[in-house]
Amino acid sequence: MGAGGRMSVPPSPRKLESDALKRVPHSKPPFSLGEIKKAIPPHCFRRSVLRSFSYVVYDLTIAFLLYYVATEYIHLLPQPLSTAAWLIYGAVQGCILTGVWVVAHECGHHAFSDYQWLDDTVGLVLHSCLLVPYFSWKHSHRRHHSNTGSLERDEVFVPKQKSSLGWYAKYLDNPVGRLVTLIITLTLGWPLYLAFNVSGRPYDRFACHYDPYSPIYTYRERLQIYISDVGVLAVTYGLYRLAVAKGLAWVLCVYGGPLLVVNAFLVMITYLQHTHPSLPHYDSSEWDWLRGALATVDRDYGILNKVFHNITDTHVAHHLFSTMPHYHAMEATKAIKPILGSYYQFDGTPVYKAIWREAKECIYVEPDEQSDSKGVLWYRNKF
Repeated sequence: MGAGGRMSVPPSPRKLESDALKRVPHSKPPFSLGEIKKAIPPHCFRRSVLRSFSYVVYDLTIAFLLYYVATEYIHLLPQPLSTAAWLIYGAVQGCILTGVWVVAHECGHHAFSDYQWLDDTVGLVLHSCLLVPYFSWKHSHRRHHSNTGSLERDEVFVPKQKSSLGWYAKYLDNPVGRLVTLIITLTLGWPLYLAFNVSGRPYDRFACHYDPYSPIYTYRERLQIYISDVGVLAVTYGLYRLAVAKGLAWVLCVYGGPLLVVNAFLVMITYLQHTHPSLPHYDSSEWDWLRGALATVDRDYGILNKVFHNITDTHVAHHLFSTMPHYHAMEATKAIKPILGSYYQFDGTPVYKAIWREAKECIYVEPDEQSDSKGVLWYRNKF
């Protein structure tokens, strides 16, 4: 508009989704990790104890206010308004506590402060309160970051090849099957992963996040696994005492509902960060750390991006520099986009559409038949 200029027309949502589904490059990138790091302002790597704690205080203050309002006023409402109010409380409180979970996740990456003992103390307390075995998950998650995109060594949401699918897979390849699978994944996926390593990396024997002798962990990590178990057991005992004093229904409404939402979001977030039709996976003949770290996607959760401390829309930068505090990740993401170019993947598809699309399109991985790169595998859905 103005002096002969033309107003740009934003691309249609269909065009944006089509672009997002284009495969990202799978060849070795023409840049190094060092070159990516140089593009990021140095202050983005500085951790501040005060600023990190401000997010803890902020999240917990909102969580307490929601708890206070819920416990003081919801019981005054008539039915069915009180039931609806508890459902709304559970959803909102679950979103806030997901933000708390993300801060604890930062502690596991040593991104909270310059002091490892402080990071582990804060992370242990926050994650234990959400029934997460802090050190157990910290160590397995670190291995995920070390092996992202590797079919043999990645730790979570490792896709299977068609020949490895269970006999039941083709019977779930329909709308009802997908819906049931998604419901089970979002409600039970997190505890099943912790207890039985469901969707995790295959091991030669039983793997469990609560077992200090699990093949997931080394001898030196066993003591910390015990500490994680003690933290979860302590909180579980506290919930039992609350149930005795207040009643099981009270505990389920105040704590259980929000915890279900937290578990659903962290599974959804992780699934959508690493499951996308455009992303490659690599076997040992092709995999390297940088290409694996780039085989992730940033998503848009709208206002929840801020509630979740931008873990959703800065995940690529997080995989490249996991010790960077979340409050610098947006600036870092903007800085690295010109360097990454087509290796950077962002998908703005609404999350509810994206998770259904990925459940339909991303069933197993196979290499392209016409490609010479047999170690590069892509998602397929045809039986």
